[in-house]
Amino acid sequence: MSQDIIAGRNPVREALRAGRTLNKIMVLSGARTAPIREIMDMARSNRVPVQRVDKNHLDKITAGASHQGVVALAAAMNYVDLDHIIDGIKDSPPFLVLLDGIHDPHNLGAIIRTADAAGVHGVVIPQRRAVPLTSTVAKASAGAIEHLPVARVTNLAQTIKKLQDRGFWVVGADMDGQQTHWESPLNGPIALVIGGEGKGLGRLIKERCDLVVKLPMFGNINSLNASVAAALLIYEVVRQRTQGNSHA
Repeated sequence: MSQDIIAGRNPVREALRAGRTLNKIMVLSGARTAPIREIMDMARSNRVPVQRVDKNHLDKITAGASHQGVVALAAAMNYVDLDHIIDGIKDSPPFLVLLDGIHDPHNLGAIIRTADAAGVHGVVIPQRRAVPLTSTVAKASAGAIEHLPVARVTNLAQTIKKLQDRGFWVVGADMDGQQTHWESPLNGPIALVIGGEGKGLGRLIKERCDLVVKLPMFGNINSLNASVAAALLIYEVVRQRTQGNSHA
């Protein structure tokens, strides 16, 4: 697994106390000792997901090293608070990319790389059912992960509502979209929402968007790789901004 592994009760507890960004903590199923309960309480306070797993899983992750029933997976890069990203945008209309369930770390890294190249201000990923920031993501981003802030949120649908309340035009991409991306107004403060591999946008996420657009398909395959779709949409926003189009 391409993440920094922290094994053992004391190392995991100290990582939590130090505020280290952790993608997930895995705890041995059935473990109920006081140190384990303390770690789980600390994880809850720090909004770190906890997963119960069997001993074989922990043994495999740690290559047989002593883990005392608890292992943490540390992020390759610290996440940034979404409000901090938005409040730091000064030079141009805000531009965010939200990802609804990207599971392939290479896709996530490629999207981060494209977003940085296109001047996107930040990427937002969900805390659960999506790949976190791992070393594989960092490598696939070709270093862009060092420059583009990534926020991790507990509820993507609520985040969309929050962005709309702050004046963002939220545009989702789905094969059932009302119109093609080049016919759609993609200017002003905008948040693009890209669905995960295979499933696309979730029903609730799609309903929350202000507009759902589609990429035209003329061949036998009816979908694109998530990172390719993201690149096409991101640069359509860039094109429209340079030409002065607006949804207002």
